[in-house]
Amino acid sequence: MIKKCDFPGCQRAGTCRAPKTRDLREYWNFCQEHAAEYNKNWNFYADMTPEEIEEDWERQTFGEPIKKRTKQDSADYIKFLNDFITGRSSFDKMPPKKSLPANITAAFRTLGLPITASWREIGTKYRTLAKKYHPDTAKDKSSGNEFAQISSAYQTLKKHFGK
Repeated sequence: MIKKCDFPGCQRAGTCRAPKTRDLREYWNFCQEHAAEYNKNWNFYADMTPEEIEEDWERQTFGEPIKKRTKQDSADYIKFLNDFITGRSSFDKMPPKKSLPANITAAFRTLGLPITASWREIGTKYRTLAKKYHPDTAKDKSSGNEFAQISSAYQTLKKHFGK
């Protein structure tokens, strides 16, 4: 149900939500013009000190303010960040992820893609190769075999991705 714009005197439809408070539980319903005006002037951190702003940001980012962490927590966090950035330590010792079935990895290899490729990348690569090797468009007569392999690989990945 569309409500009337909450801006005083406005008769347009209030199709845009705008937060009333920082906890984001209550909203105004404004028309597009009044929502843009309200959002331009609304400050999520209004009435907060710089320390409170930083604490809130840390809570939302890390789950708790950094100041409330113990020295050990801080040391572990710094080690984690260092290991992540440099790619060493515990990341090298993590067990390998469950490997993909051989037919899936072979299909990625046939298309010349890494196993991390997205479905969109697979589709793009398939279309590119299909244009190149399709028997109706390719100049080389042996391209039919290539096209069959590409099509088979695409169908395998299609099933794997549930498409």
